This record gives sequence, C-alpha cells and structure tokens, in this order.
Amino acid sequence: MLPLPAFQTRTNVPLLGAGLLLAIAVGWLTASNGLVIPGLLLAAAVGIPLVIGIFLEPRLGIIALICYCFLLFFISRLVGGSIPFGMAVDGLLVLTWIAVAFHHDRYDWRYVQNDLCLLSAAWFVVNVLEIVNPGASLVGWYQEMRSTTLYWVLLVPLAMLLFHRRRDLNLFLFLIIGLSVLGTLNGFKQLYIGPSAGEQIFLLENAKTHLLWGKLRVFSFYSDAGQFGAAQAHVALIAGILALGPFKLWKKALLAAAAGLLIIGMLISGTRGALFALMAGVAVALLISKNIKAFVLGSMVALAAFGVLKYTKIGDSNYNIYRMRTALDPTDASFNVRLTNQLRLREYLADRPFGGGVGTIGNSGIHYNEGTVLAAIPPDSYWVKVWAMYGVVGLTIWMGIMLYILGKCGGIVWRIRDPGLKTKLIALTAGFAGSFFCSYGNEVINFMPSALVVYLSWAFVFLGPRLDAPTPEPTTSFL
Repeated sequence: MLPLPAFQTRTNVPLLGAGLLLAIAVGWLTASNGLVIPGLLLAAAVGIPLVIGIFLEPRLGIIALICYCFLLFFISRLVGGSIPFGMAVDGLLVLTWIAVAFHHDRYDWRYVQNDLCLLSAAWFVVNVLEIVNPGASLVGWYQEMRSTTLYWVLLVPLAMLLFHRRRDLNLFLFLIIGLSVLGTLNGFKQLYIGPSAGEQIFLLENAKTHLLWGKLRVFSFYSDAGQFGAAQAHVALIAGILALGPFKLWKKALLAAAAGLLIIGMLISGTRGALFALMAGVAVALLISKNIKAFVLGSMVALAAFGVLKYTKIGDSNYNIYRMRTALDPTDASFNVRLTNQLRLREYLADRPFGGGVGTIGNSGIHYNEGTVLAAIPPDSYWVKVWAMYGVVGLTIWMGIMLYILGKCGGIVWRIRDPGLKTKLIALTAGFAGSFFCSYGNEVINFMPSALVVYLSWAFVFLGPRLDAPTPEPTTSFL
C-alpha cells in the first residue's frame, strides 16, 4: 500500500479528533435528553437541502408539505420532547411563498384570480376581526387561527400557482393514498404487535378515550383515533371511486385493495363518526356523477347497509362493528352528553352573536383560556366549535362558504368532458363532502392531514376546467 501524502495525514488527524469529540458530545446529550439532539441533527441534515431545493423549485415545498402533514405526529412521538413540530407546517408554507416571490415572474398569477381564493381571503378577514372579541387571549387566537384559516389562505392560492398540472393531480392522489395505506399498516402494527415507546406514552396520557372496555382504539401516526378513522374513511372513499374509473385493470385492482385496507383502518380506529363520512361522500359522488342508475342502485345499497346497522344486531360479536352501530343509537350515553353540552353552549351564546372568540374552546381554550366557560365545555364537533368561537353570525358565514364550495365543485365536475379527469374530481369532491359532514361529529376538517387533503382537493377541482383541455399534457404517472 502506498503511504498517504504528508499533507493528507496531517489534515485527517484533527478532523478525526473533531469527529470523535462530536460523536461523544452527541452520545452524552442523547443519554441526557433522549432523541431530541439526534432529531435536531437529522432535521438539519434534511432541512438544509430541502430549503435549498424549495428555493430552486418552489413546487417541492408542496410535495414536502403533503408528506410532512401525514407524518407529523409520527415524528413528534419518535423524537419526543416539547419541540413544536406543528410550526414546521407554517414554516414550509411561508418558505414556499418566499421562494415564489423570488421567482414571481415565472408564474401565471391569473390562476389565483377566482372565487375560491377570494372566499379564503374573506374567511381570513373574519378571523382577523375576531381579535377584538374580548373572550379570547391573543395567543389562543393565534394557535387556533393557524388551523382555522391560516393554512387555508396560504395553501389554496399556492397550490393553484405551483400544483396545477395533471401530473401534479396524479402525484397528489398517489401520495395521499400511499401515505394513508402506510398509516393503516402502522395501525395493524399497533393492534397486533404493540405501540412504540412514543405511542405508548400517548396511549397512557389518553387512556380514557383510546382504551375502551379493554379494546385499543388504533390511532396510527395521526393525532388521535378520531382523526385516524375519519382520514382513513376520507381517502378510502377517494380510492374506491377511482377504482371504478376508466383506468387500466391493474391500477383499478390496486386502488380497490387500498380502499379495502383503508376501510379496515377506519374500523379498527373505533371512530363512529367516520361512518357518516362514507355515507355522505358516496351520496355526493352518486349525485354529481349524473348516472341515474348508479344513483338509484347506490342509494338502495346504502339504505340496506343503514338498515342492517340500525335495526339488526348482525355482526355484534365483532367489537368494531358493534361500536359503529352505536353511532346510530339515539340512547347512546356519549351522544346524549354531546346534546347536553350543546344546550349549555346555546344558553351561553344566546346574547353573543359573534361567539366567545377564536381559541376559547377545545385544546386552545384549555391551554390559553383556562377558567373560562367555553374552555370547560368539550366541543366534540367542529361545527359546534365554529358556532362557539364565531357565534351564529360566523357559523352562518362558514357554512355558507362550505356549501358554496361544495356546490361549485359539483357544478365544475358536471361539465368535465375527460372521463378519467372527471372520475378524479368526483373522488376529490366526494372526499371533501365526507370530511365536511363527518366534522359534525368530530373535529376533522381542521386537523392535519385531512385539512391539507381538503384544501388541495378544492384547488384541483376549481382548476378542473383548465385541466380539461382538448390536448392534455402527456403523463406517465400512476393514474
């Protein structure tokens, strides 16, 4: 072996020493503080190239955001500690907007000149005006406003500028279905093998809601079992509708298998409200498809399934089916507690047409408005939460915006000519409808990743007429 040059030997010795000292320091800090330090180092190793990549190609910011919003709670439970991982969502959105500003002449700003972006801005203004509501603290307002309007107003126009091609739609569908299936598989791991250390900590802290009668309500790498079940139903609906589309047989088979897995994921979550996401989504899909035979047949099947759940005890030996059945029982104790809470809210809000203020109820209320009336009342439903925070005036505005978007999406889908594109947009519209109606029973549409899927679904459906060009761009993507 040839000897190393002298200058290389001299250079390597201090580098080797520095490396050993760094390794010892990291090992000591890991032993003292857990996985926080390695997590930060890993974040830096991933984050720095990602920042450079986003500035070179801002579209990468949306792709990273989709992946991160699905894996957010997996990362936080893996690393542990008190790091505010949710703020990375804000960071990715702001960073991508800054990158867009640097390349502003590259984009067609006419994409954001539409009623969807206008409605997003209008709802943001409503939230800003709520700052003067004396019921909420400023910190509570900010924390709640992030999921209520900030992500919405930042992501919708950003998607329309950067993510407006057919290949982007295909990539979006591939990512959300693939990541959701990964969530199902992780749910199976929790159920049959056991939770990881971080998941076990979460489970111990939330045993009252996630261990019922000795049965685990699976939550996978989502915020909780309720969000897991609703998100699984949402994407199962999308995959199931795509499986019926005019695509190649092997693609349809994979989509059908994914839909089946996601339905099982919904069941093992024990989330009863997710059932209504499927029912509402299927009804909307059948309606906007303009297929009368399918609508009648689908309605009959849905009514038959409802009848079996409501009026029989078939499948009660299976805990998951039994729990779903309780969602249709008007004497269910949980249902009646919710009604009692809503009566308390009605009394409190009787003389407050603009509500108690943003961030006064739910988790933000508990952490930032402790001791207030609303902080002590669980909202259970996102519809109820909107009512409590914004009052009857704000609830009317929010409901009007949601129903307008749903109606406009249906109208756009009706006029799409390309069969494949039409199927994809039907799936996204039905998924939004399912998530929206499911939010009556749970906080769904404002939590990640469901919120991200809904906002991007809106953007793609509103872009439908542009995507429905006579000569669409060639694509070799999954769908």
